[in-house]
Amino acid sequence: MPDSLREAFQSVVECHGDAPAIVLPDRDPISYATLSDDCGAVAATLATHGVGKGDRVALYCPNCPEFAVAYLGIVTAGAVVVPCNLLLSHEELAYILNDSAATALVVHPQLAAAGRQLMASVASLRLCISTGDAEDAALAWSDVLASKQGPTALPPLTSEDLAAILYTSGTTGRPKGAMLSHGNLLANTRSVHSAMHWRPGDDVVLVVLPMFHAFAATVGLLTPLTCGCALVPVPKFDPDQVARVIEATGATIFLGVPSMFTMFLKLKEDRRSGLRSLRFCVSGGAALPVAVLTQFEAMFGIPIYEGDGPTECSPVTCVNPIGGKAKPGTVGLPVPGVEMRILDEDGRELPDGEVGEIAVRGANVFKGYWNLPDETAASFSGSWFLTGDLGMRDEDGYFSIVDRKKDLIIVNGMNVYPRMIEEVVHRLPQVREVAVVGQPHRLHGEIPAAFVALHEPGSLTEAAIRDWCRQHLGRHQVPREIEIVAALPRNAAGKILKRELRRAGEVERGFERPD
Repeated sequence: MPDSLREAFQSVVECHGDAPAIVLPDRDPISYATLSDDCGAVAATLATHGVGKGDRVALYCPNCPEFAVAYLGIVTAGAVVVPCNLLLSHEELAYILNDSAATALVVHPQLAAAGRQLMASVASLRLCISTGDAEDAALAWSDVLASKQGPTALPPLTSEDLAAILYTSGTTGRPKGAMLSHGNLLANTRSVHSAMHWRPGDDVVLVVLPMFHAFAATVGLLTPLTCGCALVPVPKFDPDQVARVIEATGATIFLGVPSMFTMFLKLKEDRRSGLRSLRFCVSGGAALPVAVLTQFEAMFGIPIYEGDGPTECSPVTCVNPIGGKAKPGTVGLPVPGVEMRILDEDGRELPDGEVGEIAVRGANVFKGYWNLPDETAASFSGSWFLTGDLGMRDEDGYFSIVDRKKDLIIVNGMNVYPRMIEEVVHRLPQVREVAVVGQPHRLHGEIPAAFVALHEPGSLTEAAIRDWCRQHLGRHQVPREIEIVAALPRNAAGKILKRELRRAGEVERGFERPD
């Protein structure tokens, strides 16, 4: 068995060199052999500029062939990928790159201005590669790919070596870097390949979920490219356009979050046939309403299999069995190689049907949080990783998630940290206190809702707060609901009772706003 992503990818190249690795609707497919050459050129460029084994390389790019080339080129060089969330503000990105001490940045030309800002504000960055034309100090992609001669000696890699650091968070403010080794990611790709019955040489997965996210990176990028399938990278979700791309490329697998399936239901009848090449869809990132699943399967005749898993688990832990018995409302069975349990507060396993914390054990579980040994230790109970999700297992071994221990908000499958929003709102001098909670939303899964108390009534409007947030937060973090209140509810110890705010602002599950 291969010890690294580099070795796994090269073994596929040797067997499927002429087969398509990346399929696009408007140009010839990119073969495994060509992809391998391009990845080697990226690795050679990094080595030439002193980026070596263990060095962190930030990847700031939307879904496109260059993302795949850069990702695999970075790990081929023995460096560590730090994917950048395109929705984050400059402040947040600068924190992540400073925290990881990234030495190089690969940036898409659409993000060139933001890339220049990062180069200027992150002291550890010394190399910038553009996936388009060179701008300022950046190397042009054409010059990188011209370097077809790979490094004379690639550094040896083992399963324990780091491959990626994916930044995630709970509610404690700053994001934490989850360290994923080559072994972690290889274990998870094997599990996905086995559990989802991928067909090498035949399956084509359409990836419109952002590949900087753990789900799309592992299931949409690494799994197909380490088992001989192909991927179709799409940078933005538009249901009509995605249907056209599925039809044009013959995609057989679609990865989505619940809001995407909701929007597919609104496709005009003459566009619905565009999805007919799909064997199945996989939903993750947030709970999929049973009504949406039922309507989608009735309309298209294509099954949706819901699964789950946190970034720290590479990320897939469970999925409803492909072609087997699916239980709507559950996240399915553990994938091969992964163990799951329900634990009580003392770390004891609970019987089926009782709610507790979902814990995971397996080769897919991360090495820990970057430079945070205490947080790493606190996330384990013995050898079991504590996911922070409250759930239960039924008599057939299927797991369901019923709540989250932390106040994490998930908007379209993306993590939103309430405290970070609260800190931004607190910067407004008129604000006395603020609390942010998540509220259910049919289209987006959840939306952030901010409850704000002012020093002087009438000194600030909801519109002004929202405009301020738009200046300092990513689009997905801006509160969709803002309510100015006289005071926030507190318990006897003075702690803000967020559960009371959720109850006060709660809307019926399935509520949908026109925006």
